[in-house]
Amino acid sequence: MNTIPQKSSEITPDEIMIVCMARQIKDGDVVAQGIATPMVTAAYLLARHTHAPNLYFMSAIGQGICREPAPLSITQIEKLWLEKSLTNIGFVRASLEGLPTLTPKEFFRPAQMNQSGNFNNIAFGKNYRKPRLRLPGTGGIPDVTTYSSNIYLYVPRHSKITFVETLDFHSGLVYKPNESQFEGPKFLVTDLGQFDFIQNKMRLISLHPGISLKEVQLKTGFNFEVPENLSTTQLPTKEELYYLRQVVDPLNSRKLEMLRGSKRKELLRRIIIKENAHEK
Repeated sequence: MNTIPQKSSEITPDEIMIVCMARQIKDGDVVAQGIATPMVTAAYLLARHTHAPNLYFMSAIGQGICREPAPLSITQIEKLWLEKSLTNIGFVRASLEGLPTLTPKEFFRPAQMNQSGNFNNIAFGKNYRKPRLRLPGTGGIPDVTTYSSNIYLYVPRHSKITFVETLDFHSGLVYKPNESQFEGPKFLVTDLGQFDFIQNKMRLISLHPGISLKEVQLKTGFNFEVPENLSTTQLPTKEELYYLRQVVDPLNSRKLEMLRGSKRKELLRRIIIKENAHEK
């Protein structure tokens, strides 16, 4: 159970993760975002409102390029990616021309991941035709990860289900042993801490407040590197929390990725009701 010290009890794990992601973005970056990833969108928009005003967005929704931010939305997401876009180039051009030319930073969410940073979003189980669980699929992951060195990862619920010794399938081939220019993902953040990758191995670089090293080890299915001087993740500032909560995501869409089952369904219902009421 993740806990945060009493003085920071109002700050939630999703907010820490999003701020960590936003801090990976530099002013002038081009960033890409897939479908159904509100935490990623929130991080990009937070960066745009704070330290990266010259950010360019690319999205699978609308296949366009956008600079002007808009609040997160479930039912009206096109207001950001379509109504506010500078140009819309279509999926084929976005994949074949935009992504290879602009080489944007992109955050992916692995369902399974090994210590090298390769990951699986296809299925759990060795039998592809009869898996234990069919996952959402690869989307553009196989295309992007074979050439891009700007791969960033996030995992909202750190557990041995995700962090495994051996993948059932490979959808994201980030680390390739015979190709030295690919050194694995740049960065990973979970609800427990921040990581990077060094010499083909995941390395813990900071623990979120209230999280112990032992907890991370118990929830990871392989050994990872730990530096001698392990730091504590810097909590969100008042400015970052203001923009995230009041401007970027006032309806808490980001929390959908942290929840499951009935709690997730109930939050989704509340968000849709509020958005529909606002539209009327």
